[in-house]
Amino acid sequence: MPENKLNSLSEREEDYLRAIYEIICRKGYARIKDIAKEVEVRPPTAVEMMKKLARKGLVKYEKYGGVSLTSQGREIAMVISKRHETFTKFLEIILVPREIALKDAHILEHQLNPKTILQFTRFVEFITGASDHPRIVGRWMEMFKNYCEALDRQEARH
Repeated sequence: MPENKLNSLSEREEDYLRAIYEIICRKGYARIKDIAKEVEVRPPTAVEMMKKLARKGLVKYEKYGGVSLTSQGREIAMVISKRHETFTKFLEIILVPREIALKDAHILEHQLNPKTILQFTRFVEFITGASDHPRIVGRWMEMFKNYCEALDRQEARH
C-alpha cells in the first residue's frame, strides 16, 4: 500500500473507510444507511463521502446500491481498522472500560506519529501474543489490576 495514499486521507475519510470495512466484515455488505448510522451522519452526507472516496479509487458506489471497497480501499481500511483495534486493546489492557477505550482509541489513531503507533502495535502484540510466557504476562496483568484496585480504594477513603 502506498503510504502517501493513507497519509493523504482526512480523519473523516479514514473513519468512513474503517466503518465500511467493519460493516462488510459483520454483514457481508454495506449500504448507505448502515454507513451513515456507523459514522453518525445523515444518509445524504454519507452519499457525498462515497462519491469523494469513489473519485479517489477507494470505494465502488452505485446510487441505490451497495458500497464496496476497491482492493486499494480494502488494504487501507484494514490498516486503519488494525490501528484502531490496537489502541482499543491497549486501553483495555490498562483497564480502561471498553466504551471509553473505543472513543479514546479513535482520538489516538488520528493524533500519534506513525513510529509511536508502531511501538503501540508491537507492545500490544507482545502482550496479547505471549504464548511463550503466558504466566508472566498473566501475573503482570493481575498485579496491575490489584494495584489499580488498591489505588481506587485509597482514593475512595479520601
